[in-house]
Amino acid sequence: MNILLEVNGRPAEVDVAPRTTLCDCLRDELELTGTHAGCEHGVCGACTVIVDGAAVRSCLMLAVQAEGASVTTVEGLAHGGELSPLQQAFRRHHALQCGFCTPGMLTTLHALFTEDPWADEARIRDVLSGNLCRCTGYVPIVEAALEARAFYQQAAGGR
Repeated sequence: MNILLEVNGRPAEVDVAPRTTLCDCLRDELELTGTHAGCEHGVCGACTVIVDGAAVRSCLMLAVQAEGASVTTVEGLAHGGELSPLQQAFRRHHALQCGFCTPGMLTTLHALFTEDPWADEARIRDVLSGNLCRCTGYVPIVEAALEARAFYQQAAGGR
């Protein structure tokens, strides 16, 4: 099936089998390999992307369901070769080790802060509970999120 969608702010047209997951489409057809296929059951969060503003598990969504949608992957968070403030905070706080879970964490947090820039630490931890990391504790991840949250608050006009 031929589908049209927007990926990271650019139009994309792909021809996929009806059973192709959005994750496989992004990785195999569009060569956006930052989206990781982990458990392929929607449990680990490694494949999380943003579809029309919502964080979704791309291993559970068919590519054809994204017809006409706006999809943002981890590659779409950076602009002009510069890491986003969230990505920079992850770097500063050493909030990653192997990096397998990192793209899903970043897209999950970006979706959260875009919707709710004032999310408190409890809400951040709750949202991140769906993203599994086996290499590092969640403390530096939460610290990075709390630091980056200020950027989203400023973008929203502050309080």
